[in-house]
Amino acid sequence: MTATSNDDSSEVDGVQAAEEPANEPAGSGDGRTHQAAGSAPPAAASDDVAQAEGKGLELMMDIPLEVTVELGQTTLTLAEVLALGPGSVIELNRLPGEPLELLANGRLIARGEVVVLNESFGLRITEIVQDGKSQAGG
Repeated sequence: MTATSNDDSSEVDGVQAAEEPANEPAGSGDGRTHQAAGSAPPAAASDDVAQAEGKGLELMMDIPLEVTVELGQTTLTLAEVLALGPGSVIELNRLPGEPLELLANGRLIARGEVVVLNESFGLRITEIVQDGKSQAGG
């Protein structure tokens, strides 16, 4: 590997990279200063971002999600699936009385218990799951 140096650029194996002058702030070299990584933005910009995020979230409130209540799971062989018919019973991995899982687009968001509402099944939420941690509710 060969390296050569000019007054404000360096070259390694034929690839030239410009160096910023030591007295200039990091950035585009046009005299503008750029915010350092990890530092807080100015208060006015922070307020604008918060307002834009709120409006963005508001715009997404009517996006439909597929919500599923999972009763349980099991693994069957192809032969077992082909043998299923009316009256077949499939044993699941969940015990009676265990909370059922509520999934939004396939992601676990809550657990609850089965209730009957107007001749339909429903789910009473007993705990909310956030980032893999449960929050029991009343």
